Amino acid sequence: MLVRVGSRGSRLALTQAERALAALRAPGIELAVLPITTAGDRDRSLPFGEIGSRGVFVKELEEALLERRIDVAVHSAKDLTATDPEGLSIGAFLRREDPRDALCGADGIRPGMRIGTASVRRKAELLALEPSLEIEPLRGNVDTRLRKRGERGLDAIVLAACGLDRLGLGAEIGYRFSVDELLPEAGQGALALQVRTGEEHLVAAADDAETRERVEAERIVIAVVGGGCLAPVAAHHDGETLMGMVAAEDGSWLERRSGPDARALGEELAAIASSRGG
Repeated sequence: MLVRVGSRGSRLALTQAERALAALRAPGIELAVLPITTAGDRDRSLPFGEIGSRGVFVKELEEALLERRIDVAVHSAKDLTATDPEGLSIGAFLRREDPRDALCGADGIRPGMRIGTASVRRKAELLALEPSLEIEPLRGNVDTRLRKRGERGLDAIVLAACGLDRLGLGAEIGYRFSVDELLPEAGQGALALQVRTGEEHLVAAADDAETRERVEAERIVIAVVGGGCLAPVAAHHDGETLMGMVAAEDGSWLERRSGPDARALGEELAAIASSRGG
């Protein structure tokens, strides 16, 4: 049986697709990777919020699934929308790797640094840590952003540690933020295998139950808050504690809460955001 696996075409995405293939290989299964370009790949200059809502790196893959051009879509779980489109479901989450954010170019945060990131969530959390930072927008794939750091004379950039590790670029990391410093994006560090509803059997053997439990709780928090690329929100489950965060983009206020119930935690964070005018 031929299983067509869709992936974005960047070096990192194809590396992640290879991890998915390794997890899906089985007797009688033939696997083929089909690279697909997303809106986030086509436009690497505009801020995410001007391209569209959260999901700018997944929509075209989801459309390819619904149109039966592919059978499995490989996503970075942090890129997913908070809820699955009708007709699609996450059939498997691969075992989560390092969920933390990484600082490249410096071994820590110092006052007045110029730091590049396209994430409003990272911007808010960085400014809450150190208000004197200058946060500059920075788009592009991992290699491009590492190159632009030098070209633009930035002191550092912030990327997902897992992506650098997967590309063998862990040596570029000067500092890995603790989750107490920068709470990660929901799903960060995990790969999600999306399929058409009813075809979960195609990927079920690759599912890591612990990762699924944690990431699904994080996604519920974000769904209840109503967060997207323009909303500095985050959720992370470390295996013991489910944590959530809402903030102002300029870091002028940031609120963190924790609790065992994802929906209740999301409602608490939504109320905070509302009271702050968010």
